[in-house]
This record gives sequence, structure tokens and C-alpha cells, in this order.
Amino acid sequence: MRHNNKMRHATSRPAAFALLAGLLFAAPLAMANDYPTSTRVDYVLGCMAANGQNHLVMQQCSCSIDVIAELIPYEEYESVETVMRMNDQRGELGVLFRTERGLQDQVRQFRSAQAEADLRCF
Repeated sequence: MRHNNKMRHATSRPAAFALLAGLLFAAPLAMANDYPTSTRVDYVLGCMAANGQNHLVMQQCSCSIDVIAELIPYEEYESVETVMRMNDQRGELGVLFRTERGLQDQVRQFRSAQAEADLRCF
């Protein structure tokens, strides 16, 4: 009996190490583009307002923000959200946001991520 116990522990150790290694490497990847829940909900509500107020659309919109989160780090998403809001401003401030090439490149990248999300989710 004692020999079988040693054998069982010996075979479970590599599996435990593999699991631990997987968790250690997966955690930073999962957290890298992790968006706050409130941001995800805000996106889904806006998406549903534009596409319909039913369960299917809620699932599609939830999928959409998940895809965007895979493609764009949260800090960039925040920046793009600000740029898009400022694009609607009148006057010099709005012109600055509409004409700054770097900012518009971010908006294009975001729109590309949205298009990818549409392909995958809708």
C-alpha cells in the first residue's frame, strides 16, 4: 500500500506543477486587457440601444466588448473613448481632436476592432 501512495504522489506532482505554471502564465494575459465591469456594461447598454433591446442582442453586444478587450488594451480604449467624445465638440478643441493624426489613428484602430467584433459576434 505504501508503495502505491508514493507512486500516486509522484505522478500528481508534475500535473500540479503544470497547472500552477499555466495559472501563473495565464493570469497576466487575462489581466492585461481586463476592462472594469462598469465599462463593459456601459458598452453593452450603448450597443443594445443601437441594435435592439433583447436577449440575443445583449449576448452579441457582450461578445463584442469581449473581442474589443482582446484586441485593444483598456488604457487605449479609454483614450479612444475620450477622443470620440471630443470629436463632437465645437470650436478649437474639437478641431484639435479631429485633426490630430495620432488620435485619429487610435480611432481607426478602435473602429477596426469593432468591425472584427461585428464579424465574430453579429
